[in-house]
Formats: sequence, structure tokens, C-alpha cells
Amino acid sequence: MMKMEKAPAPLIVPNPEDPRLTERVAGTDQTGAAVEIRVPVERPLTLYLNAQEIVTMMTIGDYPEYLALGYLLNQNMLKYDDVVTEVEYHDDLQVVVVRTEHHTNFEAKLKKRTQTSGCAQGTAFGDLLEAVESVALPKAELRTSWLYQMTRTINTMPSLYLEAGAIHGCVLCKEGTPVCYTEDVGRHNAVDKIAGWIYRHGVDPADKILYTTGRLTSEMVIKTVRMGIPILVSRSGFTAWGVELARQVGLTLVGRTRGKRFIALSGQERIVFDQDLDYVEEESARHKRKGEERDE
Repeated sequence: MMKMEKAPAPLIVPNPEDPRLTERVAGTDQTGAAVEIRVPVERPLTLYLNAQEIVTMMTIGDYPEYLALGYLLNQNMLKYDDVVTEVEYHDDLQVVVVRTEHHTNFEAKLKKRTQTSGCAQGTAFGDLLEAVESVALPKAELRTSWLYQMTRTINTMPSLYLEAGAIHGCVLCKEGTPVCYTEDVGRHNAVDKIAGWIYRHGVDPADKILYTTGRLTSEMVIKTVRMGIPILVSRSGFTAWGVELARQVGLTLVGRTRGKRFIALSGQERIVFDQDLDYVEEESARHKRKGEERDE
């Protein structure tokens, strides 16, 4: 086992050049011609909390420490004031072990869970809704100038999506600047990595914005609220329950953010309209994602 020490808080960005995250696969295109493309990998990662096996996740395999911690935090198995004594990752076994000072036993909770709309593997345990009901989100503002700066920066950064597709991204931003950018085959994994990064480095979420390429579902709302982030933005659309939960807890929910456009369905009182739209460019076709035209 390799012990993973706490490192200085870096600016995390996707690394499309990492050979472990994609593979080249040969195929045939619509004309019958031979082609070779890059596709993201999926590999299992089994998470243990102390001596108890919790879950096996399908993931691209980067930042296993952050993914493990974030999963436990967002499933309410770990509290932000809990003391984690060690996080160990074994690449050969594809296992990550989180050890805490206090005893944990989640056998009963593991039997009571709700399948969520997250792609790949996404579950929310039965008491998560109760956990978010008591959360008081901080006051904050979302300037439209920050929103357009943020989305323009994210769309032009190197990413696995632009190189290989079939991937979701989540970005933690302060005002209009990305500070932590993660990707994975499921948006729930990407946001869990951000939750783990916040916990590991003691980052204050009160003045942050969470951006996701995926849908604004109940799961994404719950995870954002669990992290204490007051604003959630997506380039994709909404689900009805996601909007209802956001309104109940006072989360600012902004979707369909592409080019000059966006729609806010919750927490509009935080938005400051300070950007002249004449100076905002429409989004390049290179950054459009499959199926977005159906979400207009």
C-alpha cells in the first residue's frame, strides 16, 4: 500500500496527454474507411472506509484520493469535521482505503439507498435528503460577467472531452476563475473529486461556483448543497425535482449556459446583471456536446 500524503492545494486541470486515461481504438467510419480514435478508459476502484467495503466505482482512475473522500462526504458517511488519519491507494489492486479516528459501521445504511439518475454508478442513500434540509447556504452573488468569463475559460481549456469525448466535467470557480477542474465518465464522480479536494485542502466553499457539463438533477443539487456551495451552473438542462430541491434550499441554479444564453430557475436574487451582451461571443461549434440541441 502507498500512503498518499496531503499536498499543497494545486490548480487541478484535466490532463488529456495522460496515457492512462484514454486508449486508441480502431474502427470504421460511415464511408467504410478505417479510422482510429481515442476513447476514455473505465476501470474499477473499490472504496473501503476503515475495514468495511463501501462501493466499487467505475472511473477513469485519476485523483483516487479526492474521489474516495468526496464520495464519502457526499454520501454523508464522512463529516467535514471528521479526522481522516490516512488515505491509501493501491494501483495494482485498484483499491483505495480511507481511515478515520472514529469507528464507522454503515452496514444498515448500505442496504437503504435510492438509485439516482447519475450515469454509470450513482446512488444517494436514504437519509441524504434529511441531511440537506438543515443546510443554510451562504449569501453570495453571481455576476453575469463572471459567468461569461468562467464558461469561456472552461470551454477553451484542454480537456479529455475535447480529445476523446464520452466524458463529464465539473469545475470549481471563484468569481470568473476556475480553481479546480475534474473530469470522469460520470458527472457524480467528477463532482465527488471536487468535494474531496475541498475537504483535503480546507477550501472555503462559501464564495465558490460549481460548474458542470451534466444535467441539473436532484443528485447534483444534493451534492452541491452538501459541499456548502451556493451556486450551481450547467451547460445542460434541468430536471423538475432538481429545480424543486434547489428552490427548497435556496441554491442558485443556472442551466443552458452556452454563448450568450442562460436560464436561472432558482436563486435568481443572487444574480447581478453587469455584463453588456454586445461584448459576449456565441459559443464555437467545437464545444457543443451530443444531444444539446434537444435541450433547447
